[in-house]
Amino acid sequence: MPNLVNRMVVREYADMLSGEANLLVVSFHGLDMPSNEMLRNRLAEKGVPLRMVRNKLVGRVLAERGVEFEGETLLGNTAIAWGDAETVISAAKVLTEKDAKKLGVKLKGAILDGKPLSSAEAVQLADVPDKETLRGMLLGVISGPARGLACVLNALPSSVARVIQAHADEGGE
Repeated sequence: MPNLVNRMVVREYADMLSGEANLLVVSFHGLDMPSNEMLRNRLAEKGVPLRMVRNKLVGRVLAERGVEFEGETLLGNTAIAWGDAETVISAAKVLTEKDAKKLGVKLKGAILDGKPLSSAEAVQLADVPDKETLRGMLLGVISGPARGLACVLNALPSSVARVIQAHADEGGE
């Protein structure tokens, strides 16, 4: 039977992750305090909470939710960043930037919509465009055919007008 402190920590982790099916597992090995604060501040600007966790206890909370990581995901100094899908993607972008890589921060895994992701898949989350970029791309896809049709319909009268103007410039009737 776990001791009182472990039960309290497990309850706190369960409350912290309640309703959130998205998180990043981050390796926090060898960070000094100024680097840690800088990284936490950059994540806070994006609205992403980051917390150091006890591996076995957070593993227990995730196992109760039916999610388990493979291999060494929950070994060593571990922190988690959690939130909705867009928040986790923003965190992945911050944690894979050059400055974070210099500090030795690595993504060890992720959970997105209740599905565990490997380290490589977690890094790929940083390549997912944000919501505004996706909206712009969708707008371009939707408006592209209409723009092409407008150009084609406009081309016929304008080309006829150019032929008539060229004929008039030659002095023809």
